Amino acid sequence: MESKETIRAAKVLLVAGGLVLLGIVVGFILSGNLNLSPVSQAREGGVPAVTSLESPFTQIADRVLPAVVTIETKRTVQGGGAEGQQFNFEGPYGDFFKRLFPDEPKSGSPRTMKVPSSGSGFIIEKDGRILTNNHVIKDASDITVILNDKRKFKARVVGADQSTDVAVIKIDSDGNLPTVPLGDSDEVRIGDWAVAIGNALGELSGTLTVGVISAKGRSNLSIVGGAPAYQDFIQTDASINFGNSGGPLLNIRGEAIGINTAINPSGEGIGFAIPINMAKHISGQLIAHGRVTRGWLGIAPQELTPELADSWGMRNVSGILVASINPNTPADSAGFHVKDVITEFDGRKVSDVQNFRLLVADTPVHKKVKVHVLRDGQPRDIFVRLGERPDEKVVAQQSVPATQILGLSVEPVTGDFAKDNNIREKTGVVVTDVSQGSPADDAGLERGDIVLEVNDAKIRSVGDYNAAIDQSKSRNPKKPIVLLIKRGGGTQFVAVDPEG
Repeated sequence: MESKETIRAAKVLLVAGGLVLLGIVVGFILSGNLNLSPVSQAREGGVPAVTSLESPFTQIADRVLPAVVTIETKRTVQGGGAEGQQFNFEGPYGDFFKRLFPDEPKSGSPRTMKVPSSGSGFIIEKDGRILTNNHVIKDASDITVILNDKRKFKARVVGADQSTDVAVIKIDSDGNLPTVPLGDSDEVRIGDWAVAIGNALGELSGTLTVGVISAKGRSNLSIVGGAPAYQDFIQTDASINFGNSGGPLLNIRGEAIGINTAINPSGEGIGFAIPINMAKHISGQLIAHGRVTRGWLGIAPQELTPELADSWGMRNVSGILVASINPNTPADSAGFHVKDVITEFDGRKVSDVQNFRLLVADTPVHKKVKVHVLRDGQPRDIFVRLGERPDEKVVAQQSVPATQILGLSVEPVTGDFAKDNNIREKTGVVVTDVSQGSPADDAGLERGDIVLEVNDAKIRSVGDYNAAIDQSKSRNPKKPIVLLIKRGGGTQFVAVDPEG
């Protein structure tokens, strides 16, 4: 029979073993609740050991790079036939190729050659539609698209718009291509992250650069290769180089907020992109119709300077000034007057001329809109049904027919020229320039003359003047046009022979 000491020792060992087992169980429970798994298990599960140091731009690259493409084009360039003539290199890269071929062979017969160039683009539809710049594919006789995985496709132009520098091209594929998601450029704020991707320098495809949004609403820029008529650029310090044109400018979520378009050749760290909202509007029309239609009023807008606003008792008024009205246009029919100040268009505030031109252009043709104006300081609403904007050359001809016919330029007596020259007239138009050797010059007209009548028709605006000149030309193009002008303190009649 075992002794009492032996039994007691066995009990102690049993209790101790139970405590150890209990401790192990409790340890496992606590470890599970506190997620204290070993490092080796975390790595096996695919969770990085340190997440705070991972760049957010790697995710953008992984997501977007497959949908950013290189666009290679060839343009046929005509050469001169006479000895000593060089090829007429045209397009945005003309100067570049002139430097490449300074010793172009001389020949006594006409020659042609195909000049290559390169840009960027990005896929917006799985079926192969690609957004890029008009100047990337303009006048191209051959377009090749190279994907990030090195696949090559021949492309065709769906549509292109020179006025905004937006173009859509198409490649044929299996319908399952990667795409770049499109964001909302109206939500972009100065200081937001900006990521540019493209074929930098025309040979470094898939280049990603990072910066911030430096500014919005940039306009009146002179751009290599030709400035678009409608400008509302996003400015960024993300590096943009030749060859990046047409590639996407992205936000931190990897959404396209712009199309990289232009650089400042004389500066560093300054690039510009077309807002994606403008590009979506334009590309939608190009895809649907192959061309872009724009709303049209038929006026010449002018900035309302603080000096003009003060002189008319409209201090702190934001808007634009109606400088002239083309005859037989929507604005003419709706009853706009020269000197009207437009403060709202279709329910949207008008801040400056560029903003106003974009508002009008983006409004659907034939839509009836309400325009709020100040006329002699008094508010009124004008309802106008927009027309379709004609070709830019037609608009230019409608705006300056008098200059083409008589060789002189005029502007309202409320314009800057009149103010600078202390002209106080309340009616008529002021002559701002007379072309040397023109019919107006031969008739003795001078800068500063005030035109009060044209063939007995009273002149109150540039629109009246242009209409009267046009009418005189259509009735009898060879008959002299009689102007009543005011010079100094007196008036006189001047007969101008249109044929000189």
